[in-house]
Amino acid sequence: MSFKRVALSALILAPLVACGQGNDAQQQQQQGPAEVGVVTVTSQPVTLTTVLPGRTSAYETSEVRPQVNGIIIERLFREGDMVKRGQPLFRIDPQPYVTAVASARASLARARAAIASSSALQRRYGELVKINAIARQDYENAITSAQQAQADVAAQQAALRSAQIDLERTTVRAPISGRIGTAVATTGALVTSGQASALTTIQRLNPIYVDVPQSSADLLRLRQQIAAGDLARGGGAARVRLRLEDGSIYPIEGRLLFTDVSVDPATGTQTIRAIFDNPQGLLLPGMYVRAELIEGTQENGILVPQRAVSRDEQGRATVLVVGKDSKLEPRVLSTSRTIGEDWLVTSGLKPGDKVVVEGAMMLRPGMPVKPFAWSPNAKPAGGAPGAPGGAQQQQGGQPQGQASNQAQAQAK
Repeated sequence: MSFKRVALSALILAPLVACGQGNDAQQQQQQGPAEVGVVTVTSQPVTLTTVLPGRTSAYETSEVRPQVNGIIIERLFREGDMVKRGQPLFRIDPQPYVTAVASARASLARARAAIASSSALQRRYGELVKINAIARQDYENAITSAQQAQADVAAQQAALRSAQIDLERTTVRAPISGRIGTAVATTGALVTSGQASALTTIQRLNPIYVDVPQSSADLLRLRQQIAAGDLARGGGAARVRLRLEDGSIYPIEGRLLFTDVSVDPATGTQTIRAIFDNPQGLLLPGMYVRAELIEGTQENGILVPQRAVSRDEQGRATVLVVGKDSKLEPRVLSTSRTIGEDWLVTSGLKPGDKVVVEGAMMLRPGMPVKPFAWSPNAKPAGGAPGAPGGAQQQQGGQPQGQASNQAQAQAK
């Protein structure tokens, strides 16, 4: 009994399915070729950039250390402030050095008094030796004593100057201008000349360096491309843009200073140093940033939207091109990098080719199509067959005739 019902249902559905398929074929013939959005390939100058991670470092760094021994009696700055070169930072007890200066002055006065006495004795012996009233040896001894007195004066002058320098160094001053850090020593601490630990650290942050490691192989490839004429480097090739840790773009562009002359054997990289103005102090030493280095300009670059490129079974980049008689043709591409939302194509396309970007989801090579100019800002048309994108929507979904036949079968 059930077998008869199944057979009866099949006999009823067969004409309906055939009718639906006929309607679909007729509908497709009425619609004509599917419409696809295309872009026409053109050659244009393309600026090539590389984004690399890097770290910021201070333009100048100075560790402040005492140059005399003593006890700190006063700190003359606030931590974290901007200080000027020569600004007093610490004051060391000056009393021992004041005494040393006074002692050096007394020694100098004694040496000057001795030179006056020896000079007078030399003149007197000079008159007596002329009349042979004294021995010649006594006169020569007087000359030597006068010269020794003059040398003692010079030595005492140097000692006085040294004592004055030590007295000046009891006031520890900033060697550079910049932002001062934490004070390690406090009032009452005993410090020594040339000690290992610094009293504080000053860093100059405007301008500031950005150190970026780049593969030596990439740098070699870049130099070869420039030498071969594939890339042109003008004045803009030295510019660098910076992306901060939060993803924002640093508003001031930097410039490339140099590339390290040696390669790190452990990592195989060379350090590239760039410099940025930092008037607001937004960049601080040790920050992680991403530097966008402008390598150069490729004069005849070909760009294709990424959404137009797919991969075949072998992993090769492919696109569909509207060829002869408005039929789809597959192309295998060679791409080197992405630039924004486009691929930079090195082979597989030529200027004038029409690459399908939209509407070819369910189409196959060899099918006739009707191309229209695709715009990245245009909204895809939705619905009506024959409108841009309408054919794709109908093909991407289920054919209308087949859907109605299935509904009738379920109702049966």
